[in-house]
Amino acid sequence: MAFALRKRGPTKFERASDGSMTLIEHIRELRNRLFRASLAILVGFGVGFWLATPVRELLQQPYCDLPGSKRADGTCEFVQLGVADVFLLDLKIALWVGLIVAGPVWLYQLWAFIAPGLHRHERKYAYFFTAIAAPLFAAGAFLAFFVVRKGLEFLIGFSGSNIDTTLEITRYISFVTNLILLFGVAFEFPLVILMLNFVGIASGRRLLSWWRVVIFLFFAFSAVVTPTPDPFGMTALALCLCVLYFAAVGVAFINDKRRGRGKEVYAGLDDDEVSPLTHEPEPVEAGARVDAVAPVAPPQPIDSRYDDMT
Repeated sequence: MAFALRKRGPTKFERASDGSMTLIEHIRELRNRLFRASLAILVGFGVGFWLATPVRELLQQPYCDLPGSKRADGTCEFVQLGVADVFLLDLKIALWVGLIVAGPVWLYQLWAFIAPGLHRHERKYAYFFTAIAAPLFAAGAFLAFFVVRKGLEFLIGFSGSNIDTTLEITRYISFVTNLILLFGVAFEFPLVILMLNFVGIASGRRLLSWWRVVIFLFFAFSAVVTPTPDPFGMTALALCLCVLYFAAVGVAFINDKRRGRGKEVYAGLDDDEVSPLTHEPEPVEAGARVDAVAPVAPPQPIDSRYDDMT
């Protein structure tokens, strides 16, 4: 018995890529993907609310490790100014944890919506940058924890032994989370450098020539955005950014070598250097002899019995 197989039509990805999907279908797909992403974030929010207390205790650890921050019973001491401050703080932590837990889902929904509009090589670059972005952000968050502990130790040390310091819980958690977010975003700067090189805007040699200006900008940026006035956070962030910059420049050199960049005629010249011109005059030879033009023969008379069509 023979069964007729139904021919499978093009997928939504193929229809969106070739432009055959209508505007209403695009809006409907966006609605469906936003609903799935929102549902995943809602589930992640529930998981985050369950983990809010352990996460809050983890964020309190840099301060609790300092001497003099604990009571006689060994518990860490914080102050709550409002009745619902800790509850609202747990909701805020739950939202952040929910975004992280549901990250694979809503990032996939975002990627599935914009990927059909990209070329094949652009999608390959997106996979590469996404795979690097997450470890860089995690490294920045880990460095922020180190900076928070050193910064608190430096700042509280100015109070003296005759002053008791007790931190307000919501302001302290906001301070730590802002520092983590700041360091994580700053660690994504090498991706910008690699993007400039991959699209052909700046070569590895050009990026390396900017190292003096870049190092100055890194230290100035770290001094401005680091919330603590101590030198530990500024120096740690600036030095890590410098290391990441030179690592990105090294990857740019490898990419230039793979693509054969830098082998052009004027690649080794600076912008203000005059290009060498070879002046080798060639003799002009005489042209070939041209014969005289013969006169055109007169037209033959047309037989009057026929018109010009027959």
